[in-house]
Parts: sequence; C-alpha cells; structure tokens
Amino acid sequence: MGTTSGPGDITSSPSFQANRDISTTDEHLQKLGAKGFNDFERRIIDMDRELRNFSNAARPLGGSVGILSSSFHLRKRLPQILHLFRENAADLFPGEVQRREQEAVLNWAARSRRKAKVPLRAPSPPITDIDAEDFPDQLESLSHELANFLECLHELPEVTTETVNRAIVALKGDSKYWASCLKAYEGQFKYPAVQRYLHDLAGEMGEHLDSIASSLSVIIEIGVPAVRLAQKHAAANLLNLSTVATFFSAVTATMLQFSFDQTNTTLANSVNGFWFTSLVFSIGAAVNSLLGLTWKQAMYRSPGHRVPWWVLIWIKRSPLVFLVLSVACFSIGLVLFTYSSGQHKVTSTVTTVFSAFSCSGLSAVSFWFASEKWIFSRHKGQKCLADVLSESRARICSVPGVACRVPKIVKSGFGLRRAPISESPRPENNELKSPISPASKPEETLLNSITERAPLTVDGADDNAATSSSPTAGSPNQYKLRSLVRSVMMINHSTSGPPPAAIRLAALTSKLKKMEITQEFAPHQALVRHLQFSPDGKLFATSSWDRTSVIFRVGDPCVAHRVLAHPQGFVSQVAWSPSGNTLLTKLNRGMKVWTADGVCKRTIDRKHNVQSIAWLPGGEAFLSVEGGYVTKLDTAGDILDQYHLESMVLHDIAVTNDRQRMLCVGTLMASSDGLQPREGKAEKQILVYNMEKNEIENQVPVLHDVRNITLAKDGHVALVSYENKAPPQLWELETVKNTIRLSLRHVYNTKVPIDFAGSSYFGGKNDQLVFCAGKDGDIFLWERESAVLLHHIRPPEAGAGDLTCIAWNHAADNFMFATGSHDGAVRIWTNHTSDNNSLSSRAQSTNAGPTPRAASPSGSDVDH
Repeated sequence: MGTTSGPGDITSSPSFQANRDISTTDEHLQKLGAKGFNDFERRIIDMDRELRNFSNAARPLGGSVGILSSSFHLRKRLPQILHLFRENAADLFPGEVQRREQEAVLNWAARSRRKAKVPLRAPSPPITDIDAEDFPDQLESLSHELANFLECLHELPEVTTETVNRAIVALKGDSKYWASCLKAYEGQFKYPAVQRYLHDLAGEMGEHLDSIASSLSVIIEIGVPAVRLAQKHAAANLLNLSTVATFFSAVTATMLQFSFDQTNTTLANSVNGFWFTSLVFSIGAAVNSLLGLTWKQAMYRSPGHRVPWWVLIWIKRSPLVFLVLSVACFSIGLVLFTYSSGQHKVTSTVTTVFSAFSCSGLSAVSFWFASEKWIFSRHKGQKCLADVLSESRARICSVPGVACRVPKIVKSGFGLRRAPISESPRPENNELKSPISPASKPEETLLNSITERAPLTVDGADDNAATSSSPTAGSPNQYKLRSLVRSVMMINHSTSGPPPAAIRLAALTSKLKKMEITQEFAPHQALVRHLQFSPDGKLFATSSWDRTSVIFRVGDPCVAHRVLAHPQGFVSQVAWSPSGNTLLTKLNRGMKVWTADGVCKRTIDRKHNVQSIAWLPGGEAFLSVEGGYVTKLDTAGDILDQYHLESMVLHDIAVTNDRQRMLCVGTLMASSDGLQPREGKAEKQILVYNMEKNEIENQVPVLHDVRNITLAKDGHVALVSYENKAPPQLWELETVKNTIRLSLRHVYNTKVPIDFAGSSYFGGKNDQLVFCAGKDGDIFLWERESAVLLHHIRPPEAGAGDLTCIAWNHAADNFMFATGSHDGAVRIWTNHTSDNNSLSSRAQSTNAGPTPRAASPSGSDVDH
C-alpha cells in the first residue's frame, strides 16, 4: 500500500497492539505515511492555486460566469476532501499528522475566495457534519463538480485540449468509481484496514490532481490568450456583418423610393413585397448582430448547455441567415422590377441571368456551410464533409452493377481537389480513418500461475500464544486505550533488562546468517515456476515452463525421484496433500493427480482457466479457483460443491482449519453500480467467505495487485503477497460475533524497494519466520511477531540471481529452504557448513544417472 511500499528497515521491535495496526507505531512508517499525506496536501493546494489563477485569467472573457461558478464550487469541495483525508491520516499516523480545527477548513476556502474577489456567494455546509462516513458522498460530489467544470470548459473550445479533457475525465470517472466501491464499507471507515486503503487512494487522486493542475497552467499561458483573440475576431465579424446589413438596408430603402407608389399591377405589388421583406431581414440582421455581439462579450451570460436551444439559434444563426434572406429577396424583387418598370428585354434578361447565377451560388455555399457545421457537430470534429462524401461514394460504388462515375473528392491537406473519373467500379471501401481518442486502460490481466501455500493442519497450535487472535470487538477508542497500556508495559519491561524478544531475535539471526547454498542442480530447461516440500519434508516437487514437474527425495544430496511429463502445456503450480501421499500439478485448464511415486492417477479437465488450487486441511478434497468461481473437487474429478463470488476475479485462496471458511484474494471487476475505473487501479479485495452459509463475512479493500494468501499453521494469521514492489503483509483473523474479521498486524518492509519474485511464505519452527525472494536474487527473512528484518541474503557473485520462487521445508530439523530461478536451476539452502568441493560433488551426484520419467496419460483416467 501507499504507506508501506516505500523503503525502510525496522531495526527495533515495535510495541504490540492487539487490535490495531502495529506497523503504524514504527517511527519510520509514521514518517513515510506522513510524507504521503503531505504530498497529497501539496497537490490539493496546487490544484486550488491553479483554479484560482484560471478564474482570474478567464474573468475578462465573454461567458466566463460558467467557469467562475464551476471552479468556485470545485474549490469549495477541495478543502472538504482534504479534511477527510487529514482526519484519516491523523488516525493512522498520530505522531506525524496533526489534526486541524474543523472551522479552519472552510476558512481556507473563504480566504481564497476573498483573495480572488469572486463575485459569488454560496452558503457553506456545516463542517461539523463531515466525518469519515461521508467519503462516498464527497467523492461523488467531486465527480459531479468536475463534470460541470468540464462542460463549462467545452464552451471555450480553444482551451479544451485532449490532455485537459482526458485528465479531468479520468479523475471524474475514478472518483465516481471510488465512491461506488466505498459504499460497501459503510460503518467501517474507522477500521485500520479501510483507513489504509483510503490513504492509498489519496496517492492515486494526487496523481490525477497533478495532471489537471499542469494542464490548467498551460491553459492559462496559451489557451486563455487564444480565447481572447478568438472572441475579438468573432466580435469583429459581427460588427462587419452589422455594417453590411445596415448598408444593404439603406440600398433597399433607396430602391423602394422608386416602386412604393406602383400598386396598380400584381407584378408591381410583388416587387414591393420582396423589397419590403428584404428591408425587414436586413434590419433584423443588423440588430441581431449587435445583440449577438453584446451577448457574446457579456461575462454574465449563461453557459451554452444551460441556455434554451431556440435562444442559441436566434443569437448565433439569425444575423447571417437574415442577411442571406435579405439578399435573396432583394435579388428577386430586382428581377421583377425590371419587368414591371418596362425595361428593355436585354436589360431584363441580363439581370435575370446574373441574379439567378448569384442566388444559386449563394444557396450552394450556404448549403455547404450548413452541411459542414452539421457534420462537425454530429461527428464531434473527427470527420469533415469531404470524408462523409467519400464514404457515401464508396457505398454507392459497392452496390453491384453500379458504375462509379461520380467524381471523387479527395483531400489534399485541408484543401479539396477533383480526382480523375474512374471508368471501372471501385468496390473497395476507401473510407478515410478518422482519429480516435485514446482508449481507456485495459482491465488487469489475470494471474495464470499461483505459487505454493503453507501446509494446513488441523491441530498444531502455535507456541507463541501472544499472537493468537482475541475474540473481542471494540471501538476505536478502546483500540487507542489498549495501545497506550501496551506501550507503557513495553517501556517498563525494557527498563528491567534485556527482553526475551531480543534474545530470541539474536538467536534467530545467528542461525540465519549461517544459511548458504549447499546443493545446486538444474532439473529444468526453462523457468522454474513453483516448488513445494511435502508435509513430512522427505520430498519436494518443482514445476516448470518446460512442461515437466520433478519430484526429488530430500537428502544429502537430493536425488531426482520422478520426472512428471505434461504434454498439454505449462505447469504453474504443485500442491502436496496434507498427508503427503498425493501431488496435484496445475495446468492452464485442468490439473493432474499423482502419487508420491510419480504415477498419474487422473487428469481432470476444466472448462475455464484455473488460477490456483488448494487442498482442504483434511485432504479429502481440493478447491480450484476459476475466475469468480471456486469449485470443490475430489481426486476422482467429481464436483462436490461450487461457490460464486460475483464481480470478482480470484487469484488465490486458503482454507481455515475448521473447513468452514476460505480466505480469497482477487480483483473487483465492477462496483455495485456496475462502474469501472477510468485510468486508476481497480480495487482489490481480501475476503473471508463462509462456505457453509455461502456468504461473504468480511471484505478488506487493497490497492496493490494482490498475488497470494497463505495461512499459518495455527490458523490465526494469514500472509498476503503482492505484485512488484509492494511488501508482504500479515493479517490477523479475529473472531467477532461468530464471524471472522481481518485486521492488519504487520507490513514486512525492506531497506530499499525491490521487485518481489513469487509469493512470500511462513518459515521456521511454528511459522516463526516470514521470508520471500527478490527477482534480482535477494532473499529476505523477518521474524513474524515483530516484523524485524533478521537477515538479508544477497545474491552470490557467481550468479544466483533471477529468482522466481521459494519454499521452506517445515519438517527439517535445521533451517532449510529451496529457490528456483529463470535458468531452470534449483538451489537448496541450509545452515549446514561445508566446503566448496562437497557442493560440486552433490550437484554431480544429483544429475549422475537417468531419472525415471513417469507416464502422463492424456484424456483418459488411470487408476492404481
């Protein structure tokens, strides 16, 4: 998460908090989280400043009242959003983030409004009514105000660039998506896990705010002067139109002096009728031009999307239309006047021909101009009239039996020219591709291969009883009281001498520092995707992208026992049954069931992609994760039950020791309202699903790409792994009113950010360790209870990097784990010291003889 994915190493054991996120009490995490909030606050302030500057710059423009009003409401929303995130950060990081008086939040908006001298006044909502439960409403309101601000920007097309539009639309869509998702956590906004998620959302929102602020700064420097120039040009055009209309009305009035008294014939009356009509239209064109000029330059005019359509048409279109009609009526009246006044036939004929030619050209150009405006509005500027004509010609030519003899109009830059006439039909489509706006980001790709899980047992409680979950529920105030008491007890205990925890950590560190590579061999020709030791520790299995799995006998040296062939495809996971007698290997759309001796008992095909497999603690069945479904199967391939989690794509699961619940991690594909993120990350969730009641008992939102979940032997805590640089986390399973609730206990940080390889797992006696590997070959080992980084194993100079997976042998007397790498090599690590010659002899003996290759029937079942 945003507050935990940064660098950092915990050098001292933090105090425990039974029902609170322990990691936040560490000083480094406090500073890291406070830094994240301070960055968000800076971005909010930058956004407010850019909005204020943009309002000041746009105020002299015509029709700026829409921008001033929308930016005012948007700026009024920002301090309320900041207040909610500040309260959330103050709960998470009380030592670094200070609360502010609630009255000061709206005073900020009031001060900034006075400085900007915005002539708008709106009653502010009582700040005392804003609390954490208002997060969904505030984010939804923010989305609405961003949409209103964008509509007002569209009134000034010179400032609405693709960058600005995309930045605002992205934050608008993501805010609405976040609001929809957060509605599912009503009443839980004071829970530490949800507060962590909200803190991470601040980082996501801050990136959007940065993008909008930078776009607004460009608009202020370039866009606003362009709008001012365009409005001056439009004003000059209206003035010219008014001048021409006034002059033409004078000409028409002059001509009326020669005909107004001729009313004795129908032809004379027609002349007077057309000229009087022309005079009316010319005067209307002049007056409407001045009216449009005044309206366009007025700051207080309403935005176009809030003005009735007939008002817009009258103001924008009537001056030019009236002038054209005035000219047409005058020309018709002039032709009729030549006949009514008894002019010579040559004069009448010449006047008629040239007037008809002039009116035809005027009508054609007017029709072309109107068509261009209609095409531009219909296709939103992505096509011009020439494109539509070319498409129409191509459709006509594609009709069988129709010879395309219509001259083709092609584009040459922005000009038009006539292309040669083709004598033969052109059935192909010559459609000109129009530019398309950037598409939204695709959905997160599903993980097709999930790594090992720690073996689950029914009994075997953890010796460290201090970490067992407390089946009590309490309010946040009770959490704080318990934290305070626990801290005082730890301080008093530290003054009486070295604590037992320090002695335990020193002993563990001493043993871990002796870990070294004692065996190395290359059983695969491609990447080692997953490996796992059997529960009794006598065997371990590997899976690879070379379409094989290998079963090894653990010893000194380890010996390859069987090679399991999979001609159907890659093998991405192996899973030993709790008894160790059966091995499952996962394919893309199915799994194979093997004995410990490498005999394939059955091939189980599935219709959908299998993301992960997990045994039930008793070994009587296993679960197959297939998108949003979890199918319960026995080793014969029979379906025992199926569970559906709506709108989820699951990546991994783990089953509790009582077999009643399963813990799931996955991606939320759509919110309860059917919304999806615009450009931000989709919400991920950690779920507790009751398999007996077929319902979700608890769900926790996370922002990072979750990969794997593993339960400890005692079943009280779960280890969650993420993609890329997000560190592993320890979640506690608390029993509250016969339901399980997840509570974040630890975040296992490293000194520097690293890319983790595969999943993280429990290790050591009674799962006292947490360990994981980095893609560059680093191996990190923490103590589970304190989250102290005990040992960091760096890759040897000989080149043991590019790790892909790791597994611990829980049954070994001494510490032992194995790693797999990209080159197909497997390395065994123990704290057994030996010389270099023994290492090479072990590797040679491991690969000395041919390994038996197990039969792998496909499409048929073999029972033994």
